[in-house]
Amino acid sequence: MKPINKTADNTIAGLDGVVAAMGRRIARLTEAGELFTTAIPGLSLYRREEPTGPISGMYEPSICMVAQRSKRVLLGDESYVYDARHYLITTVHLPTTVQIVEASREKPYLGLRLILDPREISQMMADSNLPPPRTQQSSRGMAVGLVTIPLIDAFRRLIDLLEEPQDIPILSPVIQREILYRLLVGDQGMRLRQIASTGSQSHHMARAIDWLKSNYARALRIDDLAEKASMSPSTFHHHFRSMTALSPLQFQKQLRLQEARRLMLTDQMDAATAAFEVGYESPSQFSREYSRQFGAPPLRDVNTLRGTTAAKAG
Repeated sequence: MKPINKTADNTIAGLDGVVAAMGRRIARLTEAGELFTTAIPGLSLYRREEPTGPISGMYEPSICMVAQRSKRVLLGDESYVYDARHYLITTVHLPTTVQIVEASREKPYLGLRLILDPREISQMMADSNLPPPRTQQSSRGMAVGLVTIPLIDAFRRLIDLLEEPQDIPILSPVIQREILYRLLVGDQGMRLRQIASTGSQSHHMARAIDWLKSNYARALRIDDLAEKASMSPSTFHHHFRSMTALSPLQFQKQLRLQEARRLMLTDQMDAATAAFEVGYESPSQFSREYSRQFGAPPLRDVNTLRGTTAAKAG
């Protein structure tokens, strides 16, 4: 007979208890809508009462946690699923597709996102005598990690500050620093340290990705990007795919298509104008690639999105 591990059972029960407490706070704060942009810089709370189809968007350096239900994120051909016992960490800007598979009014999806500042990570690494992190080999800019009681408890205390707004300026930086510490010494700590370490390959790649994100409409020259990353073109291409699961051209294409979609939806641009705005020279090529990415031609897709938004507003 296998011995009963009471310590493990108590740890799981304790984790579930802290997650449930955080979920109740998120549920109360998001009663008025699906997104709550809080008074704490970089912290957003989310609620969904029904499943969603695949939604394309850009993930920035951040940690995402779930208090109830789960979420699926697609990066290239890879799938990442995180739930109440697993967090998602993103160390560079990445174009993704996300989906909430299960959610209901009785049991909604409840989650949060906290933006991570690489400069704060670098500062903590410089100021602190951090213990070594647990080993981690992959250079991918996205990963799923295990939630621990100290980490989730720090997030619970951060959310509690929203009910005491006068405490936010003083206590929020302290708690966020604790969260960074928990991440840096946790199972994904090496991933964060590589990105924040000046001179490392990961740091050079992050700078190249930031440049590409800001200059997606320009013609892509791998040689120029490789030079910015201080690498040969072949080495750069290999490390870029290792970090993003995409080639530089695929990365640029997703950035262009997502921005064109935003321009048509929010700025009322027609498809041809949006295509030229984001760097396409051929409207027909834009339409083909847009349909492959979003499952419908530009006009039909945007009209569907507007109809969905109007239905929710009504």
